[in-house]
Amino acid sequence: MKIAKSLCLALGLTLASGTLHAQEITLRSADIHPDGYPTVDAVKYMGDLVSERTKGRIKISVSNNASLGTEKDTIEQTRFGVIDMNRVNAAPFNNLVPQTVVLGLPFLFRDTEHMHKVVDGPIGDEVLAAFEPHGLVGLAFYDSGARSFYTTKKPIEKLEDLKGLKIRVQQSDLWIAMMQAFGANATPMPFGEVYSSLETGVVDGAENNWPSYESSRHFEVAKNYTLTDHSLNPEILVMSKISWDKLSPEDQKVIKQAAKDSVGKMRELWQAREKTSEEKVRAAGVNVIKVDKTPFADAMKPVYDKFITDPQMKDLVERIRAIN
Repeated sequence: MKIAKSLCLALGLTLASGTLHAQEITLRSADIHPDGYPTVDAVKYMGDLVSERTKGRIKISVSNNASLGTEKDTIEQTRFGVIDMNRVNAAPFNNLVPQTVVLGLPFLFRDTEHMHKVVDGPIGDEVLAAFEPHGLVGLAFYDSGARSFYTTKKPIEKLEDLKGLKIRVQQSDLWIAMMQAFGANATPMPFGEVYSSLETGVVDGAENNWPSYESSRHFEVAKNYTLTDHSLNPEILVMSKISWDKLSPEDQKVIKQAAKDSVGKMRELWQAREKTSEEKVRAAGVNVIKVDKTPFADAMKPVYDKFITDPQMKDLVERIRAIN
């Protein structure tokens, strides 16, 4: 806590000064992806909305490309108020906010439309509200596409091909268990370390969506991409509760509405980026493989049995599945 307070002082958070000078507040937002990535541009778009609606009094400054640290690091910084806002995949929140585990369950969402109906409705609001006791305010859900496997040497053409492979996963117990159920050896590591790990053989593969696979240039060193579509785990935009509480109720309303209004823009950007990313990857000569997903889905029962034991979690899964 002392370290966090020192960081706050050292960084000279603009929001803190905004408390004294209400005319000017700049919220610092973190993202691990590069400039031009849909999540980065969506938060910038949100910033434009906020600036317009406050007549330039509140601005959002987006620090991209993991310049403020890995997702695990920036989550802690956001909870302590060192960073004001943060766009993070749901997975790194799993050990902090149990409800996010459900969103990442393999093959839970039937398709993107189903996922949208879930996060845009009461269930989505319920999950966002669960962040507040942990020092965060949930603002909105962004798309993260369908995640699939990519490997350096051995292509994945059936479930058995994953056996024994070292697969990079997000730093989440759920994702480790998922890889184990697939028969792979899970290797948790930050996103920024994946390229070199693929290149040097530290891992045999990883899994992610088309835009991340393309923008990270992972397709240069892992040229087999297997369309398992095993997860539609969304991204989550959060704000520090410390920073949030410094805003007036009127400004809080502006921030929350602008975040919601940025979702449509993000989805528009995401759909376009998915298409161009897939085109770039295929043009680079990547071996894109279609598989029967049924054996992969059937192998996930132990994951559900391990993580969905609480009656409330089971109810959440059932309610999600019931949405048409």
